[in-house]
Amino acid sequence: MNPEIPEKLLKPYNPAEEEAAIYKKWEDSGYFTPENMVKDGLTKPDAEAFTIVLPPPNVTGVLHMGHAMMLTVEDILIRYKRMRGFRTLWLPGTDHAAIATQSKVEKEIQKSEGKSRHDLGREELLKRVNAFAQDSHDTIVNQMKVMGASCDWTREAFTLDEARTKAVRTVFKKMYDDGLIYRSHKIINWDPKGQTTISDDEIVYETRKATMYTFKYSEDFPIAISTTRPETKVGDVAVAVHPDDARYTEHIGKEYDTVFCGVPIHIKIIADEAVEKEFGTGALGVTPAHSMTDWEIADRHDLPRPQVINEYAKMMVGDERLMGKKVLEAREIIVNWLKEEGLVEKEEVLDQNVGTAERTGGIVEPLPKLQWFIDVNKPFTLEHSTIDTIASGSETTLKQIMRATVSTGQIDIIPDYFTKTYFHWIDNLRDWCISRQIWYGHRIPVWYRGDEIYTGIEAPTGDDWKQDEDTLDTWFSSGLWTFSTLGWPEQTEDLKIYHPTSVIETGPDILFFWIARMILMTGYALGDIPFKTIYLHGLVRDAQGKKMSKSLGNAMDPLDIANKYGADAGRFALIAGTTPGTDSKISEDKIKGYKHFANKIWNITRFVLSNYSSEATDILLTPDDEKILTDWHTIAQKIATDIDAFRLHIAAEDIYQYIWATFADVILEESKALLASDDVAIKQSRQKLLLTLLSETITALHPFMPFVTEAIWEALPLPDKKLLMVQSWPTT
Repeated sequence: MNPEIPEKLLKPYNPAEEEAAIYKKWEDSGYFTPENMVKDGLTKPDAEAFTIVLPPPNVTGVLHMGHAMMLTVEDILIRYKRMRGFRTLWLPGTDHAAIATQSKVEKEIQKSEGKSRHDLGREELLKRVNAFAQDSHDTIVNQMKVMGASCDWTREAFTLDEARTKAVRTVFKKMYDDGLIYRSHKIINWDPKGQTTISDDEIVYETRKATMYTFKYSEDFPIAISTTRPETKVGDVAVAVHPDDARYTEHIGKEYDTVFCGVPIHIKIIADEAVEKEFGTGALGVTPAHSMTDWEIADRHDLPRPQVINEYAKMMVGDERLMGKKVLEAREIIVNWLKEEGLVEKEEVLDQNVGTAERTGGIVEPLPKLQWFIDVNKPFTLEHSTIDTIASGSETTLKQIMRATVSTGQIDIIPDYFTKTYFHWIDNLRDWCISRQIWYGHRIPVWYRGDEIYTGIEAPTGDDWKQDEDTLDTWFSSGLWTFSTLGWPEQTEDLKIYHPTSVIETGPDILFFWIARMILMTGYALGDIPFKTIYLHGLVRDAQGKKMSKSLGNAMDPLDIANKYGADAGRFALIAGTTPGTDSKISEDKIKGYKHFANKIWNITRFVLSNYSSEATDILLTPDDEKILTDWHTIAQKIATDIDAFRLHIAAEDIYQYIWATFADVILEESKALLASDDVAIKQSRQKLLLTLLSETITALHPFMPFVTEAIWEALPLPDKKLLMVQSWPTT
């Protein structure tokens, strides 16, 4: 063996001995920070910027395989662009995830101490939540480093830190002053379990069996209606029919008084085009206070809106039969009453989508409440705009901003079939309810004193001001993420250089929660786009294609994988064979296969170095060797083209196939005879070729498998060698 071969190469590759030390070298170099790259002459001062702001993981626990996929994709792009000479910034951070974090801590306190948040009080609860969030943050950052994430930790942000708080309050005040934020008594989604409002996007629909009852309000009422929620009918104020439905034309405009299970109700028969003639009886009992659709019908027909269910999902009208009863119990009571009165015409069991709160599992109740909203349809003047089709100083709406940025191609969605989904969501978008009845989060920056209302970045001076008790929807603060992390509202150098960001990479499940709201907020606050490309990855499933979860026992921990097989193997297994937007399967066997790939490269290195002589450094390659190198450069160019086009799975397959099938199986095998040749020129040319191929292939592989490639790079006898992470991409 060549005595110059490092001792570590004489034994199999051991990720556990290499990865932590290598990450420390990367961190210590300071090259995750783009300014240090410029200072040391590794990036040109005027180089084009490439920016990714990390979709901030929630501080509710640990990272899962979906996060590992996100980190891998983004790190590949960042490392590749850094090697291509871009001024590359990957800005990390975490999200306070208001409802999710508070509910998790509340459950723990209830379980261990038997206390509610009200027993503790606001100050003590927030102290507990902050401690939990900090612990979770530390775990997440450690996991990210284990995965090899080359983030600029000097710029790390948190959605609830001081700088982000200033940005949140600045946007809130600006929107309030522009008349886009308003307070109103409107119907919202209420989570009786979490005791807070939630947005439409935070509802999880579960298919459950339900009974559809068809009945009349009274014996002399002329029209039968159908519903799965008879308990709400004590709050009905009208029956709506389609204006073209000949069955009911003669009844339109008539009014009836009756007593429904002990509750007096007044019903007006109205015509409205929102009614589906073919559904049920074609007649809709209108309950404005407990249905989004019915609330809108009430708006159109100026109907009253009596509330009959309270915040605890209990009845708030009726005699002793109904008052204070939970809705399911009230449903049973009313159905029994209908049957006793002979009013039921039909019962039908069917599947129904029941709305549940994502974080608590509580069944969502539409309720009328006084809340804060953002008006997505109100025109306002956009003073400065770089958004295509929206000129500076022109009138627009938030909804128009969200549509224009994508419809013009200014923002590209990958895969593009999600564009249609995005537009469908915008078309059906209601005003955004931004207030939440929880304690953890950005408190609404509005203060009250008698009839006075003050909105500002700082609290008002003077006595007796009381701040609004509610907090903001967590997506309000995370909607500012691409620009608040770069220093806005100050006009910073970071904002000038790195915004708009280059790409946002995340799962399609938060296309509306987060991505659409970033487009809304950035368009409003900056008159610009937040990013140029939206890259959506699919779910990471187990080997059988099942969704991973702790309850199924099939969840994988990225840390366990890194400890067992090395982070590189886990990263490559996540990318290989995975197209954008589609779900992928992962298994230990797949990961193990890429651990073998890391070993293969290690063994190739041992072979190349054991047969290398420094005398080959300045030799000219033979025509045959020159052709091999030219062929490789063609493949390296294709790999670059595929990464640029976000075809990471194809790039990964090409580099894998070249190293394993071409370099190891063909070139190394034919090299054995050439390295034993008596012709010094042939022998030294091949030695030089092998070292060149090894150094360039691991350079191209580095974005995908950064640890093993950096460990090998350290061992290569190359002049003026820096860290592999800052080497230039292989070019001819």
